Amino acid sequence: MDSPNPSSTIHLCVLVHGLWGNPVHLNHLRDALQAQHPQDRLHILVAKSNADYNTYDGIEVGGERVTHEVEQTIRELEKEGAKVQKISVTGYSLGGLVARYAIGLLYKSGVFDKVEPVNFATFATPHLGVRTPKLGYRAYIWNIMGSKTLSTSGEQMFTFDTFRDTGRPLLSIMADRQSIFMKGLRMFKNKSLYANTINDRSVPYYTAFISRTDPYVDLEKVDLHYQRGQEDPVVLEPTLPVTLKKPRTEQLTTYERLSVLTQQTKTTLPFYALLFTLLPIALPAFLVNSVYQTYRSVQRVKLHESDHAGIGLGRYRIPLFEEAQHVQDRVYEELAERSREEYLPTPPPEPASSAISSSSASDTAKLSRTETAKEDSPFPVLALTEEQFEMIDNLDSLDFTKFPVHIQRHRHTHAAIVVRMQKDAFAEGRVVVRHWAQRFEI
Repeated sequence: MDSPNPSSTIHLCVLVHGLWGNPVHLNHLRDALQAQHPQDRLHILVAKSNADYNTYDGIEVGGERVTHEVEQTIRELEKEGAKVQKISVTGYSLGGLVARYAIGLLYKSGVFDKVEPVNFATFATPHLGVRTPKLGYRAYIWNIMGSKTLSTSGEQMFTFDTFRDTGRPLLSIMADRQSIFMKGLRMFKNKSLYANTINDRSVPYYTAFISRTDPYVDLEKVDLHYQRGQEDPVVLEPTLPVTLKKPRTEQLTTYERLSVLTQQTKTTLPFYALLFTLLPIALPAFLVNSVYQTYRSVQRVKLHESDHAGIGLGRYRIPLFEEAQHVQDRVYEELAERSREEYLPTPPPEPASSAISSSSASDTAKLSRTETAKEDSPFPVLALTEEQFEMIDNLDSLDFTKFPVHIQRHRHTHAAIVVRMQKDAFAEGRVVVRHWAQRFEI
């Protein structure tokens, strides 16, 4: 990007990539913004400090690195004669969580007293973590294994971590209304998120959309409502994206049922054939690499903690709450109140033969109660944890504008949503990115 004009005012936009990511993955987001807005007023910073396996090092460390990049960029722009007047932040996948952590640090350090927060957006970000919202020992084992293969970041995304001396997972802390992260995020004028409805194996719909339900499990039973004005219908209407179909009065014929089954088989068979061919080779290689990368991550975090680079990152280790004692009292009161409530299984519990112990059940997923589904929804409530339900309540208080994204022509929707690489098959993702860039307030 060209250097800013002397004495100009600049809107700084920060883009943060996801797990295993690098800045190249966000080239299309960067290019879309540059095409939409004048370059002499908008400076785009694509964060570089968490590239590749550095994303294993945890949301906290990643957030501190991004905060340092932002503050350094502001200083450099001011040296060139440009005043940073506004700031916007966009995160993709894990980068959305790293961005939220960095926003808390920027808020606490007083950056937002001098720079106006304008736009915050996330694409396919696991705001509620990535625990499998199911019951039984199989889900419990999967969640444990998943958390152990991605070092600190895995433990935090699966909410198996205990953050510092709080006794709570980091994602729970970040969604607490009294935390610096929520206070900083609340200052942004526009807050939006984009969530894939289908085929996102990395970040399911419910966590990217911050939702108790998933209406898109069976597309045969719902009608989708697309937002108008798109050359290719992809982004759904945020106020009423989906409704249940009216039940058919007649049953499907045997021929119709076979036609549907044949079409589904044609669509999924090549994918699963490739999956089961590569799995025996890829899985051991992935596990070995995970162990090695976790070891390397531990060493990097130790260097980070010791401030080996000499850039003063220790100053970011600040109190997470403005009123710590008040928060502790409030959390205790809420837990005491909830411990007396009854829970109903959603979905129904697995058979007794596959049931887990009561202690394991409390660690994985306390069942939802009907009162938890505060929105009037015809869709069943997922078996999320109590912490996740609390995160939903708190994050929804920020009034996000939520856009479901229905990408159908590519199975890897997690990459397609931001056009992670330039390929024709990601054409629907270009519609999504254009939608975001046009809503970006300069």
